[in-house]
Amino acid sequence: MTVVEGSAFVAAPLGGMTLAQNGADVIRFDQIGGGLDFGRWPLAADGQSLFWAGMNKGKRSIQLDLRSDRGRELAGALVAAAGNFLTNFPARGWLDFETLRARREDLVMVALTGNPDGTSEVDYTVNPATGFPWATGPRNMAEPLNSILPAWDIAMGTLAAFGLLAADRHRGLTGHGRLVRLALSDVAFATVGNLGRIAEAQLGGRDQPKDGNYLYGAFGHDFETRDGRRVMVVALTARQWRALQEVTGIAGPCRSIEGATGHDLESESGRFDARDLIAALLRPWFAARDLATVRELLAGADVSWGPYQTFGQLVDEDPRCSVQNPLFEAVEHRGVGTYLTPGSPLWFDGIERRPVESAPRLGEHTEPILADLLGLSAGEIGRLYDDRVVA
Repeated sequence: MTVVEGSAFVAAPLGGMTLAQNGADVIRFDQIGGGLDFGRWPLAADGQSLFWAGMNKGKRSIQLDLRSDRGRELAGALVAAAGNFLTNFPARGWLDFETLRARREDLVMVALTGNPDGTSEVDYTVNPATGFPWATGPRNMAEPLNSILPAWDIAMGTLAAFGLLAADRHRGLTGHGRLVRLALSDVAFATVGNLGRIAEAQLGGRDQPKDGNYLYGAFGHDFETRDGRRVMVVALTARQWRALQEVTGIAGPCRSIEGATGHDLESESGRFDARDLIAALLRPWFAARDLATVRELLAGADVSWGPYQTFGQLVDEDPRCSVQNPLFEAVEHRGVGTYLTPGSPLWFDGIERRPVESAPRLGEHTEPILADLLGLSAGEIGRLYDDRVVA
């Protein structure tokens, strides 16, 4: 499968990278000199974008003068040759689906937008509308709290890859191409509905107040260890709850809580209602032990838990984020350095994992793309370089 990608920021590049890491030939076109996200933070010491390097692994890159008619003509020709187009650029003018489909009747195009009507949104403007920022943060915090994780962009990127594959399957069965539209706000609001929050609001439930790091609807809370580290502990299932009581020795006091309050701690709702009392029982146990001891005592005990880690601690301490995990390889990124680089999280039984690839240099594959996909001769390509239509 060959996919042409015209993109910026998170969702569309992530969708393209998801396809590239699983075997597709993904060709990203950019304006000569780099697009909107070519210099996005975080940056390497020399100013190169680690974000761009992270979101474009395994792709091929071509630079075109997209402000010129000839550059746009080449981009349209590439889309037609590939037959698959993924973009979050405005799908109008030269990027209009009908205009592009005039070159290839069975074109599959996935067009990402902010809102269904085509107006602009980004993760940081959609998330405030979902309700989650008003339910995030400490209990005494009066302001909404956004997350720095672009969760809706991430969900949108994986849905974009799914949408393209679904449309390609439809084309294989019928011979017909398709325009697939996907809006960021639809992704976010659908998730709010899927998690039951819309139904809760409509059926008379109260809005969830801020509750710190408590888990909503069951027991889960964070605790500080003797050495100043923090861990998150969750008792979502009956098995996890029994294991937590056994390891920490709070079974007797928990029965006293049930007798005094009437809460059934064997149920998720009961544990949620008694969350402050349960947390008060557990707090001294964690405060008396350092993280290493907590890790040792909880290992293999069916307790669901995890340490809070900074990005640096994740890299330095967690074997899941190391070459011990086949997901990662130490890959050299030209001009930046060698660092842990993830491949695709998808594992296919019986198929050898694809090696992890770095992102291309901007325009690295301009010449072979023009030759392979469009069949241009060396002389024709040379004239495009001379005229600064490509770079």
